[in-house]
Amino acid sequence: MSNIKLFESKQIRSIWSEEDHKWYFSIVDVVGVLTDSPNPRKYWSVLKTRLKKEGSQLTTNCSQLKLQAADGKYYLTDVAETEQLLRLIQSIPSPKAEPFKLWLAKVGYERLEEIENPELAAKRMRELYKAKGYSEEWIEKRVRGIAIRDELTDEWKKRGVKEQLEYAILTAEISRATFGMSPSEYRDFKKLDKRGDNLRDHMTDLELIFTMLGEASTTEIARNKDAQGYGKNLEAAMEGGSVAGSARRDLEKKSGRRVSSRENFKEIPEAVKRKQLKKEDE
Repeated sequence: MSNIKLFESKQIRSIWSEEDHKWYFSIVDVVGVLTDSPNPRKYWSVLKTRLKKEGSQLTTNCSQLKLQAADGKYYLTDVAETEQLLRLIQSIPSPKAEPFKLWLAKVGYERLEEIENPELAAKRMRELYKAKGYSEEWIEKRVRGIAIRDELTDEWKKRGVKEQLEYAILTAEISRATFGMSPSEYRDFKKLDKRGDNLRDHMTDLELIFTMLGEASTTEIARNKDAQGYGKNLEAAMEGGSVAGSARRDLEKKSGRRVSSRENFKEIPEAVKRKQLKKEDE
């Protein structure tokens, strides 16, 4: 989920990764704040070249995600998580280094607050999605889906599943059993950017519902079977996804319409407008 954070009234673009539960920040924005450079992009380019020559792992591990620019469009942007930023700060002489470290800690604390108080997180989330033009009905499903996802990953953590890679594999199995596609294949199906676009933010109501069913079923099965370790939780993921997959196929058979849709949020606003105009003409 994309967001804007403020440090001393200066904007720092950020994005929360649901896959590895970390904030990622625009490096160019951080460099601009720390250096007050008139051209932070050039400053970062020169610094990145220097760090590469020094053999720094920072540039090697640097990721790129799509963030919104001043022109309103989304572009691939160098981003770093908190630990990487702390190393970057060491390479930039700045009197703002210590205040910025405290700011990073505060941002992390706010996220912990949201984890401890789901209602606070849900409120902030609703406001953000509403500002982007999503309907109240869709937002409710999305927020509920996030809660179900968090419950599942909490269960995996307690049951000895390793974060990131194993989470991604289990998630792919649930999706494959539910929709016949892994998340990566689903992004291709919807013609989304593989890193910059959050797949679930572009799902229709029904797609969100079946995603929730697959993950909630997996949680229930893992608990009831007391699945421990990766192997047993992989079995639970496949079984949980198959519950949702069976329900999806049953609905498709009775409705005569496929649940998985190429429609995504980028197209929904225009579709809604056309529907509204049609109603007005009638």
